[in-house]
This record gives sequence, C-alpha cells and structure tokens, in this order.
Amino acid sequence: MKVMVAVKRVADAYVKVRAKSDGSGPDLGNVKMSINPFCEIGVEEAVRLKERGVAEEIIAVSVGSTASQEQLRAALALGADRGILINSGEQVVEPLGVARLLHRLLEREPCDLVLLGKQSIDGDNNQVGQMLAALWGRPQGTFASELSIDESGVQVTREVDGGLQTVALRLPAVVTTDLRLNEPRYASLPNIMKAKRKEIVEHSPDELGVDISAQMEVLKVEPPPQRQAGVRVESVDELVDKLRNEAKVIT
Repeated sequence: MKVMVAVKRVADAYVKVRAKSDGSGPDLGNVKMSINPFCEIGVEEAVRLKERGVAEEIIAVSVGSTASQEQLRAALALGADRGILINSGEQVVEPLGVARLLHRLLEREPCDLVLLGKQSIDGDNNQVGQMLAALWGRPQGTFASELSIDESGVQVTREVDGGLQTVALRLPAVVTTDLRLNEPRYASLPNIMKAKRKEIVEHSPDELGVDISAQMEVLKVEPPPQRQAGVRVESVDELVDKLRNEAKVIT
C-alpha cells in the first residue's frame, strides 16, 4: 500500500507571530518555521503503518516555496521514503488550490491512502482534506483519533459531540488527523543524515495544469485587542456590584 502525506510549512506553534505594521499580513521575518503539528501527526501515523507492514511506501508532499524543502526533509527524517515539492513560489495557495494540486498529483502518483492534518495552524481553514476527497471521488474520514486498516478497508474513529463515531471506508480514501491520533516521534541523528540523501522531486502548478490564482483578497491583518488586567475584589458583595454595574452581565 502506498501512502501520501501532505506537509505544510508554518510558523512554529510556540512562536508568537505579530502582524506587519502595514496590516498586509503576518510578519514571518526571522520566525522559526516547522511542520504543521497536525501534518506531523499524519507523518507519524504513516510511519507506524509502515512499521506494522501495512504500508510499503510513504510519499511526503508539500505545496509552497523552495523553503518548504526544509519541512520535507524533516518528514523524510521521521520516516517518509521520498518527497515531492509543488513549488508555488511566494504565491499563497488557497485550500481549493492545494486540493486541486494534490488531486492532479494523485493522477500521476496513485496512492491507496492520503493523510492530511485536519487543519493548519496558520489558516485554520479545515478544508483541504474534504475538498480533495470530493475532487478525487473517494471516501473521507475526518478528525481521526484512531485508525486501523484490514482487508476490508480502513476504520476511522472520530470524536463527535455525542462521543465517538467509527466509520468504515473503502480504499483509496482520504483521512485527516486529529491531535489524539498519536504523539509524533523525534527524528534521530542517523535518520536526519539519511534524509539528506533521499529524493525530493519538484513540480510546478503549471506543470500539473492547475491555476493557483487567489480567489480571495486579504484586506487587513491586525492583532486581537489586548485583554485588560483582572481586578481583585475584597468581598462577594463587591464582586456582585462590579458584575452588575460595570460588566453588566447580571441584573
């Protein structure tokens, strides 16, 4: 079984990102970049499938600039066999564009399972997996907290409002990963060195026949308003008075 894992380059989850002074977007200058945490969970799950003898090959795919090779190398160090970069330059590719690019790539690289993070921590769109499944015409299991594969297909356990739901999918299928699916491993030094020799093939959107022109214009990016400091009160009566007369949350 061949598994494709989508990997996105984002600002590190532990870095505080600020908006540019002109409000044109986030200021990513000199900001540490890493694999989107949900994508990293997808890589880990693919590696575990290979360790169990279920998967034979893992292909890590990223859509972005040449700098995204860094995240592909990280995925290769975690256990992916080869990488594919769809070089979009400095153009920000919207979710539908990413889904179309992955769909066209799947026509060239047929895979039995596609793993994606349920969302990226920069855009928080939660759209690419669902759009890809629709374009590809394949079943999807979203927000996977548990995944198992047998002769009949793949079973995905997902969290819903009422508890847990398990869906059975026929392969090929698309699965998006949630935080509780696994805990990604750290890449060892020998694997980091081996990753430098693994293959990364580069394609362009034009080569795949996909128009990645933006359909949405970002007018302004600004930080959220700063929260005011809390106030210490001396008694319950004072608390009630402030809630009633200042916050006006009770009557």
